[in-house]
Amino acid sequence: MTIARLSDLADAAACPRLVVKVGSSLLVGKQGLRRQWIEALVAEIAAARGRGQQVIVVSSGAIALGAAKLGLDKGGRGSLADAQAAAAVGQIALSGLWADLLGLHGLTAAQLLLTLEDLEDRRRYLNATATLTRLLDAGAVPVINENDSVATQEIRFGDNDRLAARVAQAARADAVLLLSDVDGLFDRNPAEAGAKLLSEVRGVTAEVHAMATGGSSSGMGSGGMTSKLQAAEIAELAGIALAIASGLHDAPIARACGEGIGTLFLPRRKAGARKAWLGGRLRLKGALVVDAGAARALGRGSSLLAAGITAVEGEFQRGDAVAVRDAEGHVLAHGLSEYDAAECQRLKGTQSAEHAALLGYAPRSAVVHRDQMVLL
Repeated sequence: MTIARLSDLADAAACPRLVVKVGSSLLVGKQGLRRQWIEALVAEIAAARGRGQQVIVVSSGAIALGAAKLGLDKGGRGSLADAQAAAAVGQIALSGLWADLLGLHGLTAAQLLLTLEDLEDRRRYLNATATLTRLLDAGAVPVINENDSVATQEIRFGDNDRLAARVAQAARADAVLLLSDVDGLFDRNPAEAGAKLLSEVRGVTAEVHAMATGGSSSGMGSGGMTSKLQAAEIAELAGIALAIASGLHDAPIARACGEGIGTLFLPRRKAGARKAWLGGRLRLKGALVVDAGAARALGRGSSLLAAGITAVEGEFQRGDAVAVRDAEGHVLAHGLSEYDAAECQRLKGTQSAEHAALLGYAPRSAVVHRDQMVLL
């Protein structure tokens, strides 16, 4: 079975492995921890386990909890140092909460704190995959958060929406459910009269991105609708469905799946595991700008040749991940470069017959081979 509607996220046959992301504003309100709501959510997770589903939780809230304990203003987000300190304190409380509440249902919680590099580096990504697989096979419920106590602005996800999608890729999940403070994606700002909730989206296009508004209404979290659409794009590369639903109500999973209230993003394709990882990368070492002819050739499944490259950006080595962009700045693909940046500068715009003389050694078949590239 494949996922075709929101109700399938509660079907063990269609969705054997589900990632549930919980935003900060759902866990921590103005009066502090929303314990009663969390207890109800944990009961839903236990019910999912009871019907045969494996569940991974991606939980925000460490910074908000730590800021309350330390008395930091702006929810602990006034500075990077404040956020790191708040996370260090809050993560203990957050993991303990999940462990205690899941334990009441006879479930074992496992904590994983991940950084961007843990999922961008191929070897560390595979290690995360192995750990998640073993934990799920052993019957545990992994509870994952970004390691905000050590992450910096340059090497962090910045929101748990995209983290949840990358975790879903690593765990080979079937679907992601983003619980937030909105019902889903609307065709315009939901505050505007006549705004319509979209129940299903097939592929995140430029038109879909144009519907996104800024941050979440709570001001507590770090992700807005734009980050959720980016998460949907990451999930789609691996053939994973992603849903956005409101967590402001009691029993939010039942409301989303039982009543069909939310937005379900259905993937249009499924790349291989390695290409899905490559396409979902958020940190690239550089970019290759290509002309219109090369862009068309890439669309037909060709490798990227030097003749079609018009500009080289960034400092990268052979084997590093780079973006391939057209002249208008649209990212066409991610790929692993066969040359370093300086060599690409020498080769750009030249024919293959010239490469041996330019390089001083036998050239490779392409600058980015199609087997090491994923179209976006």
